[in-house]
Amino acid sequence: MALIGPGGRPVTSTPVENKATGDSPHIKDSGLATFAADVLEASRQVPVIVDFWAPWCGPCKQLGPALEKAVSDANGAVKLVKINIDENPELAQQLRIQSIPTVYAFKDGQPVDGFMGALPDSQIKAFVTGLSSGGGGGHGHHHGGEEHAVEVLAVAAQAFDAGDMETAAHAYGHVLQDMPGDPRAVAGLARCYLKSGDLERARSTLQLVKPDGAADEAIRAVEAELKLKDNPQPRGETELLRAKLTANEADHQARYDLALALDAAGDRDAAISELLELVRRDRKWNEDAGRKQLVILFEAMGPTDPRTIEARRKLSGLLFS
Repeated sequence: MALIGPGGRPVTSTPVENKATGDSPHIKDSGLATFAADVLEASRQVPVIVDFWAPWCGPCKQLGPALEKAVSDANGAVKLVKINIDENPELAQQLRIQSIPTVYAFKDGQPVDGFMGALPDSQIKAFVTGLSSGGGGGHGHHHGGEEHAVEVLAVAAQAFDAGDMETAAHAYGHVLQDMPGDPRAVAGLARCYLKSGDLERARSTLQLVKPDGAADEAIRAVEAELKLKDNPQPRGETELLRAKLTANEADHQARYDLALALDAAGDRDAAISELLELVRRDRKWNEDAGRKQLVILFEAMGPTDPRTIEARRKLSGLLFS
């Protein structure tokens, strides 16, 4: 059956397969750069349905027009945003899209429902109606606050790992609006500022944590990272310190400074191995400075980081040998 789109012409005859037709003000194409505005922000006003598709996907050609029709019929009660995953692979990765078509519904900046694969028109209509009338989708379920937060934190962490600090900070901010002082979100937001070099804002963000969350592992990790940034080492110093060590391998101060300089330059693995070497040579030097610095690094990386586990193993081997 040819679906008749707004304006009375068949939706299926759009010039580019499955692109938004442009006839409806409630339907648009989006991508990585505009996702935060088109989906996260917009969904604070009305629910936003996101359709992930690609030109080569057969079922998308059925689902796309049916979704557009249902959204047009809803007349502004919901919006539809279409994302071509061929053009936006990073976004598909961040949101863990395993197969297409995949459809997500966002409300208040958070995913609340979704489905995979093409559905019959009646179910699509129910999905859209369910959203516009304030329920979850027609068949999905509404997540509670905590489940919700976990999902958004996952999106935030993926954006952070992909280097998209803006989306990550947005997402952490959304969690904090729902759950003020949540240590995971506070730590995440502080990390965004830390990564972008704004240490002051990172510090003040940490103050937002609720009192019983201050000892949280995530918070302590960011505090440790900030501590590491407190004694900045000049960039060119690593070469100089290496030369000192070549001249005298027992120059513990040089080795310690080299470890700090390496970490400041982003080479944490090398920093860890220099500190372990320092402990091996003289564990008591400078009031256990080598071991203490390692402990700060462990906190910064977190106990489950493979580097922490490996270095802890080596350290206890040295201390108890």
